[in-house]
Amino acid sequence: MTWVAPALLTLVITTVGLDRAQPWRDELATWSASTRSVGDLVRLAGTIDAATGPYYLLMHGWLALAGDSVIALRLPSVLAMTGAAALTAVLARRLVDARAGLLAGLLFAVLPGTSRYAQEARPYALATLLAVLATLLLAEALRRPGWGRWAWYAAVLAALGLTHLIALTLLAPHALAVLAAHRLGLTPTTDGPDRRRWRWVPAVLPALILVAPLVVIGRSQRGRQLNWVHLVRPDDLTALPGGLTQSSVVGGVLVGVALLGAARLGWRALLPGGAVLLPVLLLFAAGAVVPLWVPRYLLFVVPFACLLAGAALATAPLPGALALVAVAGLLGLPDQAALRRTHEWPRSAPIDYQGVARIVAAGQQPGDAVVYSPRHSWLFLDLGLEYHLRGERPRDALEVEGQARRGDLWAAECDRPAECLAGVPRVWLVVTGRHVDPVAAVPGAKGAALRDGFTVQRVWQRPGLTVALLSR
Repeated sequence: MTWVAPALLTLVITTVGLDRAQPWRDELATWSASTRSVGDLVRLAGTIDAATGPYYLLMHGWLALAGDSVIALRLPSVLAMTGAAALTAVLARRLVDARAGLLAGLLFAVLPGTSRYAQEARPYALATLLAVLATLLLAEALRRPGWGRWAWYAAVLAALGLTHLIALTLLAPHALAVLAAHRLGLTPTTDGPDRRRWRWVPAVLPALILVAPLVVIGRSQRGRQLNWVHLVRPDDLTALPGGLTQSSVVGGVLVGVALLGAARLGWRALLPGGAVLLPVLLLFAAGAVVPLWVPRYLLFVVPFACLLAGAALATAPLPGALALVAVAGLLGLPDQAALRRTHEWPRSAPIDYQGVARIVAAGQQPGDAVVYSPRHSWLFLDLGLEYHLRGERPRDALEVEGQARRGDLWAAECDRPAECLAGVPRVWLVVTGRHVDPVAAVPGAKGAALRDGFTVQRVWQRPGLTVALLSR
């Protein structure tokens, strides 16, 4: 039962302050997509977000049952991370021993990155769970071959690909494990390499077939979906441990101890070590050609680094090893506190959607309208206000076609703002950044219509946003 303590510790840590940080821009996108009809979800997948479409469909079913509160949005990720911690312990026990399993799972539980992505309504926690489960099922299928075990491996691998395309880079270390199974002690000596390959390849094919349409559609959407990502640089690689663990100090400690564990395991480190290095190197190589390098896309490698670290810690007496895990947890406490204040990155630049919503809710009157600038921004100003105000927000005077109808994450705006604002007595203007004169920050015809038709009555500053009340 080496998995019980890691699972319970992860559940406790990740539920502390679960709804304290307000949903950030990516979670607002999840909420917007997952609360649409299935038909609208299909339309969205064909326009901008095919790769995340299966996750949105899963969340669509979940939110229909649990509601769309902050806790409901994030609870699936909490449960996924709890499961990932438990399976990390089980996998480490299979590959090393029970003590290594316990320590690997506990170390994973105390990482700030575990809490960060457990408290986010995005697919990364689920992908982490499925990555560890697929690797565990591979080890079991190699150790005790049987069609049932290979079928389970194939099913989980397919779910992994549908959840997070980048996570299928795990096929590279899995292939190495299949080829070197004898040396790793994962298969009977009577089971030759050709026979293992004959079983593994058919198990991989369903995942590749299922994700192929997502890859094809996703390639055509990359320009819109990842237009904020740059080609990878060498310093991005060195910053990766801190990005994944959400703490540069804890990330450095994890890498150092994992290297010691790899040295201790020797050939047995091939599977967990490959599961860390190969996805990183493959995404780095791809990111040097096309903009793909986003550190959180590699979150699923963290449990394998913890497995290696657990193997190193297991060489020490248990009380001392547990003390080292506790030290790692203490080193991450400032980052644990910070991520519960905001999920924005950098954390020094939070976006207070909820604060703006409270200002508007307290002062709005019948007939009021709201205007956003910029409208087509990854900050999703309209979604932020809509989530916190729901049906109580002012009328969006410039919206001519909503996100769901467009099959997009952004609404279409009126191309003649002055005409669309005619007859509106008051406007709530929400703009990004800090502005003394927010109307002057609105470009084009929209700004001209506001300047010509309205005067500023009051301006409020909230972190990352400015809201102004304009009257005709």
